[in-house]
Amino acid sequence: MRYALALLATVAAVPALAQTDPQRLSDAVKILASDDFGGRAPGTPGEKKTVDWLIAQFKAMGVEPGGENGSWTQAVPLIRTQITGGTLGVTGPKGRTPLTQGKDVSMTTVRGDARVSVKDAPMVFVGYGVHAPEAKWDDFKGQDLKGKVAVFLVNDPDFESVAGDDAKGRFGDRRMTYYGRWTYKYEEAARRGAAAALIVHDTGGAGYPWSTANASNGENYDIVRGKDDPRVPLLGWLEHEAADRMFASAGLDLNALRVKARSAAFKPVDMKLRFSADMPVKVERIESANVIAKIPGVKRPDESVMFGAHWDAYGEGPADASGKTLRPGANDDALGVAGVLELARQFKAGPAPDRTLVFALWTGEERGLLGSEHYATHPLYPLAKTAANLTLDILQTAGPANDVVLVGAGNSSLDALLGDAAKAQGRTITPETFSERGLFYRADHFSVVRKGVPSLLLMALGGAPDLKAGGKAAGQKWLDGYMACYHKTCDTWSPSWDFRGAAAEVDLFHAMGLRLAKTGVWPTWSAGSEFTTIRDRSAAERK
Repeated sequence: MRYALALLATVAAVPALAQTDPQRLSDAVKILASDDFGGRAPGTPGEKKTVDWLIAQFKAMGVEPGGENGSWTQAVPLIRTQITGGTLGVTGPKGRTPLTQGKDVSMTTVRGDARVSVKDAPMVFVGYGVHAPEAKWDDFKGQDLKGKVAVFLVNDPDFESVAGDDAKGRFGDRRMTYYGRWTYKYEEAARRGAAAALIVHDTGGAGYPWSTANASNGENYDIVRGKDDPRVPLLGWLEHEAADRMFASAGLDLNALRVKARSAAFKPVDMKLRFSADMPVKVERIESANVIAKIPGVKRPDESVMFGAHWDAYGEGPADASGKTLRPGANDDALGVAGVLELARQFKAGPAPDRTLVFALWTGEERGLLGSEHYATHPLYPLAKTAANLTLDILQTAGPANDVVLVGAGNSSLDALLGDAAKAQGRTITPETFSERGLFYRADHFSVVRKGVPSLLLMALGGAPDLKAGGKAAGQKWLDGYMACYHKTCDTWSPSWDFRGAAAEVDLFHAMGLRLAKTGVWPTWSAGSEFTTIRDRSAAERK
């Protein structure tokens, strides 16, 4: 109630006038997505150029270094791996069937071994691979996975459920929970000692096509981990049709098993198949960096509000039809970075904040939120006193909109703050259309969410905006066009982009930031949120 009253008391303080210059956004994106930056992959010459450029921008606007030991950066030790060939195959009742990397499977590793070898490991289908005591759900039923290959379905058990299924409604229906994310499934396989983990790719369940799941080209990254935090030796995606053939070769009907996996009585299935792999790996240990700036608070400097985006993209990959190899990540997420830079510029030009404002540009997002994960485990500002994280990751470039598409609507009291800012712009809030894609778990804010920090994500993948010129139909046309270039060479800056819509989104965060920086009120998770308990553990530190 205290939070709600504070919001009502300060509605009039929300600025309605535009703050962000669309041309500045365009100029920054054009630079970051240019060939000179090489696709901004961590550990490449493109990283150094990117980090240097970002630091120069922060210096020019007069904000302070917010990284380690008074610097502009936080070191992020990474391991980079590249599978360079080798053989893959499955042996069953009908003999051995080879698997083609990039066609049938997309395999990577995040272990530091020069070779990954799995020999005749039994394959076990574990359904959705969910262990959720609070939902009275356990797909494993005591199954020993040590030295075996776990085969998962993507998303949650109730993703395709119908009335009468045990799974119906246990995991938010079509709205993905963290149990549906590939990261959870790989983590679960590691906890259970699996030799490899394969996730059957479905475009609907994953939220993106095979071309996206296969975009790594055998390359992967991870933060450097201790012995108490092992990863699965070999992990990857199994292409949908290849999965159908694999199951059929063992006399199994994958579609029928999908239905059984929606039952609480489901038990893992011995596929009667043996998986083998012998793959050389190029291993490189690199030192990447998060770029962090700050504006110190004058009354509550130990409390903070964080604005974030990721500077990395996919770097160089296979040539497209025109011969292009660089995946420049213009919208994903050079535009988000440009937005954070503009927020820093605007806040610096305004009155000094009560709380410290942190502007974090992360490395390694495209490889699993690695830079932000490293920060969350090695925070430079106390997470218990981080009031909120506001993240920009892909903004629409089709012009002004009547609404704001909100990913993860209903998660926290930050929704009300966004609603006030949108109302001041004459806009409304539209909950994401594709909640089954789990977008809330796919951006850098989630690293601190797992530590309990209330967070809000603006991500244009959440649904078609209601554009002022052309409405929802025009918004859907923009979204379809962008998705055709997602993580590809064609996500590049274009003079045809209309940055006014993106500028309005940045203005929303500026309005929210003004209030979060001044009020001293702590946003909260909504009742029933899985993150409430985590946040509550540190409640005493916020008194």
